[in-house]
Amino acid sequence: MDILLLNVIVLIYLLVIGYLGYKGWKGTSSAEDYMVGGRKIHPFVMAMSYGATFISTAAIVGFGGFSGLFGMSLLWLTFLNIFLGIFIAFVFFGKRTRKMGHNLNALTFPELLAKRFESKFIQWFSGLLIFCAMPIYAAAVLIGAARFIETTLNISFDVALLVFSIIIAVYVVMGGLKGVMYTDAFQGTIMFFGMLFLLYMTYDILGGVTTAHQAISNMSGLVPANLASMGHAGWTSMPTFGSPMWWTIVSSIILGVGIGVLAQPQLIVRFMTVKSNRELNRAVLIGAVFILIATGTAYVVGTLSNVYFMNTEGVLSIGATVSEAFPTGNSDSIMPLYINKAMPEWFIYIFLVSLLAAAMSTISSQFHAQGTSIGRDVYETIFGKKGVNSVIITRLGIIVAIIIAAILGYILPGGIVARGTALFFGLCSAAFLPAYALGLFWKRTTKEGAIAGILTGTFASLFCLAFIHEKESAALGISKMLIGSDVLISTMPWPYVDPMVISLPLAFIATVLVSLLTKAPSKEHLQKCFKGI
Repeated sequence: MDILLLNVIVLIYLLVIGYLGYKGWKGTSSAEDYMVGGRKIHPFVMAMSYGATFISTAAIVGFGGFSGLFGMSLLWLTFLNIFLGIFIAFVFFGKRTRKMGHNLNALTFPELLAKRFESKFIQWFSGLLIFCAMPIYAAAVLIGAARFIETTLNISFDVALLVFSIIIAVYVVMGGLKGVMYTDAFQGTIMFFGMLFLLYMTYDILGGVTTAHQAISNMSGLVPANLASMGHAGWTSMPTFGSPMWWTIVSSIILGVGIGVLAQPQLIVRFMTVKSNRELNRAVLIGAVFILIATGTAYVVGTLSNVYFMNTEGVLSIGATVSEAFPTGNSDSIMPLYINKAMPEWFIYIFLVSLLAAAMSTISSQFHAQGTSIGRDVYETIFGKKGVNSVIITRLGIIVAIIIAAILGYILPGGIVARGTALFFGLCSAAFLPAYALGLFWKRTTKEGAIAGILTGTFASLFCLAFIHEKESAALGISKMLIGSDVLISTMPWPYVDPMVISLPLAFIATVLVSLLTKAPSKEHLQKCFKGI
């Protein structure tokens, strides 16, 4: 290992990050600056920040590792990421969000919902839900970065997690959203070129595009028996329709994350940082190309890593990760191990920085969202105090959020990165998407309807996690304790149906029905909300 080269690369990276964090700090003189970047962010910065926040080590390490197990069926998620997460989000949701946020002077996502529906309850409940639920997603991102640092630098996972958490804490607490978005844009650029080169190198190592894909297709007979029994039909095929694996891939990964992106608080706030719709239009192409390369590369390379390990070690990717700590392998280690074994040393260091960039860009936005939720949405709403105190509480909230995520990073099991991400995305979809979407597009949506949808989505999701979806219900043990079984319904496909598939439709129905049964918002309020829309 060339320690000097590594130190130089990391030092340059940290100096640039430090400068951008300082630039954000110098440009932050008000709550509006700290929360939404003063609403004057450049479209390139906004698009790259959005993409870099969306694509993290959860995508590269977690979902890349899942692709090593399940194959290229995850590419359907890339399609949904671009179609829903970029095109629909920017062109339809983003423009209305930006304008309504400006009309109502909303600085956070919960505040936007609260002012649209004139409900303080929505603001503090949504803020509290974000603060309490996001740590598992943040921990998943932390774990992904720490696993790569552990593999690359051959240091303890615990040490890697601790050091990485401290670095992130410093510049998020100091720089507010401006600091976060400046560093996101820089990190997203590193990620883009790092992933592009990783894709090129992988095809080069495996003999070209056609040879690599033919090789992975020919390996369908090597699917492990336990995966085959769950519906695995090969790495270039969708799982058998209706099988446990089909439900896991389609409902939890593709739909859960693909739809969930529309209701991500840390992404939605990005729409409120630009000054006009023109910036959003200009950001669409930048965001789409970034997502295509970042996610597409992770899923393709994760799948093709099986060919590499079979050629070099005679085992599948998951078999190459077997260790004393993980006797059956750890999907979270597939991508770090592949990159460290297959790539040239200089690129490993560059990619380490790319992966650090991916993690830092996402997790900094998560922590910023958690901090503003507890400071702006909970503290201000409940105690009625604004100004300097709110920013102080926000910064304290960020520190607490980092501590919680780091603790979870130490105790969560292997293979959690992709599942933790899908869980949070699904919960956000069920809790927020009906009120958010209908609030933007249906003027008849009422305060009571929005509250009914948020509560229905939240508690239906929690019920499904505790009693229906086997992965979580078995781990939590609540169902086992109360009814003597890991799940309430054991017949197929219910133990494998993602909670979002059940809770999101229920939340939409509750929002619409209660809105129709309650008094419509005043015309004056709707005119204020929808002015210019």
